[in-house]
Amino acid sequence: MASAQITLIGSLGNDPEMRFTPSGAAVATFNIAVTERIKNGDQWEDGDTTWYRCTAWRDYAEHISESLRKGMQVMVLGQHKIRTYEKDGVQRQSNEVQVDEVGPTLRFATASVQRANSGGGGRRQSRQNDDPWGSSSGGFGGDDEPPF
Repeated sequence: MASAQITLIGSLGNDPEMRFTPSGAAVATFNIAVTERIKNGDQWEDGDTTWYRCTAWRDYAEHISESLRKGMQVMVLGQHKIRTYEKDGVQRQSNEVQVDEVGPTLRFATASVQRANSGGGGRRQSRQNDDPWGSSSGGFGGDDEPPF
């Protein structure tokens, strides 16, 4: 399935969820809600909301997990994919974004940026034993797709 570069501005629907593959690679997932704004006369109104599931890997995943929280408005740049799946006998689709860049928007907020220590090996090593997928994950790791 082909993917397209996409830029989204929306609100985090949850705190980023951090997991680790059996090989120790960090994976952060989060959902953002992008709500269409419609001008109705002199006023702006909320239109339809589209949800996107976003995924980031390795050190970037750790930075996202430590920096972003539910409700924050963020900008996400990444590769957009539409995944089709079946749940309860019903065919469904989900919008997914493999994150290239993400950050808080500053339209209604301020931010203080700190340079992260590179490597993060100590954190990753100490969290590896907390891997929620365990050895039954089917061998996801490295550059493999996330198991969801």
